[in-house]
Amino acid sequence: MQATSISDHEFSQFQRFIYDAAGITLGAAKKALVGGRLAKRIQHCELDSYGDYLRLLASGTAPDEVQMAVDLLTTNETYFFREPKHFEFLRQTATAATGALPYRVWSAASSSGEEPYSIAMVLADCLNGRPWEVIGSDISSRVLQRARTGHYPLERTDHIPPQYLKRFCLRGTGNHEGTLLIERSLRSRVQFTQVNLNETLPKMGDFDIIFLRNVMIYFNADTKRQVIARILAMLKPGGFFLVGHSETLNDLTTAVKLVAPSIYRKPPRAPL
Repeated sequence: MQATSISDHEFSQFQRFIYDAAGITLGAAKKALVGGRLAKRIQHCELDSYGDYLRLLASGTAPDEVQMAVDLLTTNETYFFREPKHFEFLRQTATAATGALPYRVWSAASSSGEEPYSIAMVLADCLNGRPWEVIGSDISSRVLQRARTGHYPLERTDHIPPQYLKRFCLRGTGNHEGTLLIERSLRSRVQFTQVNLNETLPKMGDFDIIFLRNVMIYFNADTKRQVIARILAMLKPGGFFLVGHSETLNDLTTAVKLVAPSIYRKPPRAPL
């Protein structure tokens, strides 16, 4: 059974669906992507059209399919040690941190796990026994399931520094040739949880550094302000907020100050 091509009206309905579900704004250029990503689901559900699939999503009888549609429409490209200057900044900042509490980092749009595992490698390398925690979150249950395995094609690992490859990664052999597995002890230090940034956030404690990179391009200005306010409420005074190099918080918040390109800091708490 083959679905017909997606109409402009159907595409506009999917734009509304993903905006309501995740706060994501899909531009007109994404019409072919939406049609391509959902075509197999229409076939899987034995439906005839995108309109039929929309009615299924709206029926309230298929919550798993709603999650599947959200997963397919929110998956983002990522790779290990993307934007390397951020990881050098993480190393310097974590090394200079003082106190006995665990050093906590949140990867707030972790996708399939490359970013939080990159963070974990840096912290394991530079904190010399001081406790630390990394949390990775994403709206997509499908990519989080993949992230928890820590299993990746070798071509996705080109940017991992050689010393980290040797220390934290296992090269696949036999049936797993051409893949890489994050070593178990590091994998166990990273906690993954499903979070919709467009809703009230779960209680996860506060963080020394929060990564929210290459995500805000999918939100309109009002949604950006709401998401940023929720996230910054979980950033410790004096903590750092990292966005993508093409992103800015100009006109979106005054709660943090720019300290370097794409790096913002929440003012430290004033001394008593």
